[in-house]
Amino acid sequence: ILLTWTTYGTWLRGDSRGWVEDGTTYPADPQLQTADRNRMTHTPYLFAADQLLNIGAMIGKSLVERKGVTILALTVQTWHVHVLIEATHHPVEAVVKCGKDAVRWGLRPGRPIWTDGYDKRFCFDDATLDTRRLYVERHNLERGWPAKPWPFLPGYVLPQSPR
Repeated sequence: ILLTWTTYGTWLRGDSRGWVEDGTTYPADPQLQTADRNRMTHTPYLFAADQLLNIGAMIGKSLVERKGVTILALTVQTWHVHVLIEATHHPVEAVVKCGKDAVRWGLRPGRPIWTDGYDKRFCFDDATLDTRRLYVERHNLERGWPAKPWPFLPGYVLPQSPR
């Protein structure tokens, strides 16, 4: 299951990139986006680039230890998270809540940091699974990280220190 969630205020309904609600994708709607922006009680939230690996560690530790989830791929970007997990007996919303809460607890920002909800994409065959894994890992590579920068990911290799 590929799960995606975004930080507060960074992908509003009506966004020019399109938006999803209850599994339906909608086109841009600038008036709706403006209305949503006007209802926001805080400014949009972005993670600092130097926090991203630590945030990924928070998410991974919580999902593995509290939910027993196997994480196949993870990326944390300044405004969103993608996490690819094996099938689980836990409800998807409980897995997402666990990951979001770990970061909220770890950072204690005193304000909303996540949007409500999340996106889920099921992988019903190996080709889809591999495509989504590569998509998530590409985000890490584009940031200059290894594809699997956390030790809870299958295939993680401890980075070698420079000599």
